[in-house]
Amino acid sequence: MLRTLGEKLKELFRSGQDAPEFFENLEDTLIEADVGPVVSAQLAAELKAELKTGLKEEARAREEKSRERAGALLRRRLGGLVRFEPLELEAGRLNIFLLLGVNGAGKTTTLAKLAHYYKNQTGEKGIVLAAGDTFRAGAIDQLLLHGKRLGLRVVSQAPGADPGAVIFDAIESARSRGEKLLLADTAGRLQNKANLIRELQKIDKIIRSKTEPALYKKILVIDASTGQNGLSQAQVFHEAVGVDSVVLTKFDGTSRGGILIAISRELGLPVSFLGTGEDMTSLIPGGKDAWLDSLLEGL
Repeated sequence: MLRTLGEKLKELFRSGQDAPEFFENLEDTLIEADVGPVVSAQLAAELKAELKTGLKEEARAREEKSRERAGALLRRRLGGLVRFEPLELEAGRLNIFLLLGVNGAGKTTTLAKLAHYYKNQTGEKGIVLAAGDTFRAGAIDQLLLHGKRLGLRVVSQAPGADPGAVIFDAIESARSRGEKLLLADTAGRLQNKANLIRELQKIDKIIRSKTEPALYKKILVIDASTGQNGLSQAQVFHEAVGVDSVVLTKFDGTSRGGILIAISRELGLPVSFLGTGEDMTSLIPGGKDAWLDSLLEGL
């Protein structure tokens, strides 16, 4: 069973911070959670200064107080390293969310969860889904099934169809029906990066020609278990079309999640949702407290 960062840190404190390798192990533990080497070194140094200041209690009391102080310091510092911003809909107009991400990141499922969230939280019934990943028949079928379960319309074409044409048709039909939110899926074949980028840039150009910038958001879906590879994925998509926000999926199944720090620091991208399970209600909006609680659980 995977342990949280908090559980690992608790075990580390039990070994005693007087051990010469304690702070080196602390830094390694933070790196393993994808906090990143530079930030991990800074946090370890800050904790060393914090924990070495005048604790004279017995060993057990010292351990408890050290963990409390470390937890408070880590929570404060980590919380300031990641931007969490909600994805608001502009009322009365057609909002377009384009979902980006590699295959396997949970992109299509996240699209359905977003539809469920906005349908239930805002009461918005004018929501339409677009099956823009035409390279995988399974992705089209999956989205059609989600649409049926959610009671939402899905715009799709046969596998192999032009993704840009699918999304163009979805925008036209959504506008003619007075719908207010279009959620569009895309392919994520990073093994052929050049083709992927060209395809996404074509889709982006189509959407930009059909709407205003304030109504159009590009949302990158990152699998928490991919670790530091998540940063390279974010760089590829951000360079291709410009990402507006990040959704971190599968956060419940991993002891990691620090990759959000690198994405925020390197690319300046905010986080809008955390995915913590399989059901439709497992998408947490914003999520700074939820992220910190989960990351430091057990400390």
